[in-house]
Amino acid sequence: MLKTSVVGYPRIGEKRELKFLLENFWQDKIDEEEFISKYHELELSRCKLQSEFGIDLIPVGDMSMYDHVLDTAYMFGVIPKRFGKPNGLDLSVYFSMARGSKDAPAMEMTKWFDTNYHYLVPEIDDEQNFYLNYPFVLESFKRAKEAGIITKPVILGGFTFLKLSKSYSSKRFKDLLLKLAPIYVELIQLLEKEGAQYVQIDEPYLVLGLTSDELKIFREFYYNILPYLSCKTILQTYFEGVPELEMLYELPFKGFGLDFCRSDENLNKILNTDFPENKFLVAGLINGRNIWKSDLTKVIKVLDKIKTKVHPDRIILSTSCSLMFIPSSDKNSEDFPKELINRLSFAKDRLKELYILKEFLNGNNSFSSKIEESHKIWEKTPGTFFIEEVHNKVKNLKKEDFIRKEPFEERYKVQMDELKLGLFPTTTIGSFPQTKELRAKRAAFKSGTISREEYTSYIKSLIEDVIKKQEELGLDVFVHGEFERTDMVEFFGEKLQGFTTSKFAWVQSYGSRCVRPPIIYADIKRNAPMTLDEIIYAQSLTKKPVKGMLTGPVTILNWSFVREDIPREEVAYQIALALAEEILDLEKSGIKIIQIDEPAFREGLPLRKSNREKYIDWAIKSFRLTNSNVKKNTQIHTHMCYSEFNEMIDAIYAMDSDVISIEASRSKGDILEVFEKFKYDHGIGLGTYDIHSPRVPSVSEILEILERSIKVIDKKLIWVNPDCGLKTRGWEETIPSLKNMVEAAKIMRARYNK
Repeated sequence: MLKTSVVGYPRIGEKRELKFLLENFWQDKIDEEEFISKYHELELSRCKLQSEFGIDLIPVGDMSMYDHVLDTAYMFGVIPKRFGKPNGLDLSVYFSMARGSKDAPAMEMTKWFDTNYHYLVPEIDDEQNFYLNYPFVLESFKRAKEAGIITKPVILGGFTFLKLSKSYSSKRFKDLLLKLAPIYVELIQLLEKEGAQYVQIDEPYLVLGLTSDELKIFREFYYNILPYLSCKTILQTYFEGVPELEMLYELPFKGFGLDFCRSDENLNKILNTDFPENKFLVAGLINGRNIWKSDLTKVIKVLDKIKTKVHPDRIILSTSCSLMFIPSSDKNSEDFPKELINRLSFAKDRLKELYILKEFLNGNNSFSSKIEESHKIWEKTPGTFFIEEVHNKVKNLKKEDFIRKEPFEERYKVQMDELKLGLFPTTTIGSFPQTKELRAKRAAFKSGTISREEYTSYIKSLIEDVIKKQEELGLDVFVHGEFERTDMVEFFGEKLQGFTTSKFAWVQSYGSRCVRPPIIYADIKRNAPMTLDEIIYAQSLTKKPVKGMLTGPVTILNWSFVREDIPREEVAYQIALALAEEILDLEKSGIKIIQIDEPAFREGLPLRKSNREKYIDWAIKSFRLTNSNVKKNTQIHTHMCYSEFNEMIDAIYAMDSDVISIEASRSKGDILEVFEKFKYDHGIGLGTYDIHSPRVPSVSEILEILERSIKVIDKKLIWVNPDCGLKTRGWEETIPSLKNMVEAAKIMRARYNK
């Protein structure tokens, strides 16, 4: 009989229960006992839900109070000395690692592969001692067992864990990895004693492709673990195909979990090699990365191909990856267009799809109509989804549409002279704190409790206040605060034709931070100005330049759920053309600086280096298309955060923005090593402090980054700013942080203004 498995399930809850639980605890509204009790209830509810849909291999250990990589580090005693040495679970230490404390900066945060989820980067020294500090997954397994549910423990594999860590020297990788092996044995043997039958070991790093030396180390690591285990171990991968798949077959894993949704590579390998007869395949055929309903007839066709090489009794049907990247809410509670809603599938719907497939493939013919329905939905696309004018604009794009007329050197001199900006100009990334009062006003406006006039007046009062605060702080370039925006992508999704947005379809970004990705389901068109009113009003309040604030086409694309009936490249150009209209209107209205944020530029980069060239080409062109027609005295900024700049520096330079602001705080300016090798001769604003932590940076800490900067970057090109927007921060830490930042800039001017 066919079984079903889920790689992982959303953590935040259908109504963002985890978010509110965390924030109540951090704000001392509930004590630790209540927090842990309610967290355990939420964790167990996920298991019960999957059990109701007949999932056979229900994941446990995929849930986290903040981040699964942080959990792995904490579990194995990888706790930086600045946080102390806890014995067992100490939430003050755990959350300090994630968010920082008064005396200890938080751990660095970066993107989980090519997703919009952020993980905390473990810090491991060359002589790291690993030990089983607090086994989160074991405790979770026990609680589910007490509730009558035998689950499948999920553990992040040691190879991926160490590859995603920092601070140790590369020559110590093998020794450190082998030191981890007995800890894995100890943990999994404890799970076996509790009754675990399957254990899922996630090694997504495999999809990047290993060198021959790395492959040898990987195999040696698992030969030091697997022979000591009796449970059914699953080597789980996702997000891409596994290049060295057939070379892993001899490892004593009992099963292999593969993603069949992102590419055909895994399917081709299964069809063209001999899958081991004594192992089972966890076939990831239900998409965990997008929200379009599965055409179950296509899934069955792929499954039929797999069955020619793998016996049906050794196949477990699964999601392609964790479902944490799609909403867990009820799609039927939304006001989506009628022609769209039946095409969507959120996390619970994915469980239903697995259930339908399982029943049908196990001989329950009453489910054949469900299979047919899933196919009919995709037989015809509604005509309202297409706009011929938009397709023609994209089709007729020329080379010159992607290039600014004047070179950077000429533009930048004119811009800085007109703006009257000297050395180390200060600014912020765009957003300022959004308070409970603002969120309440926004909710009241959306519900019709207050009028548009009243809401607009309130937003204007916030803009007035933030302009005044920036004047008092002494910043050089202002922003309007973005108080009218819930999210930097959702805001534009609400304004542009071809998008729809949701009320409840939240997805975790990190910790308690959640976003509602818009859905791109049709051709994209700008029908009216989107940002002009607020930005022009802000500029009318000050003589200092106020930046126009836009989200770039690549980020809007990568942070949305994207239609799959036309190439992503074409969707990006459609967005870029709409933004170009907005940018020219801002310019005509007297806005001298326009920031086009691209924090997700790297996120869309194919994981495999061999597949990246095409993406980089059209991603660069999409950004340049937005601003190629502006005048030379209009200064174009962009912002990028948590990117692997060493991999992307050529592409970032080719974007040809006049100024880029980047994250450099959690990494203590380590990112500057890139600029030691690459001469970056455009304007650059280094993120001088970490906005993801409530901790206020000292002037000396900011100066340390700036002093490192001028060693590798021309001082005339350096800007001073936080590392990201300030929306999630409170005013109580924002004002002193910016004061210290401005003071550091003044000190730098005094030192180097010669």
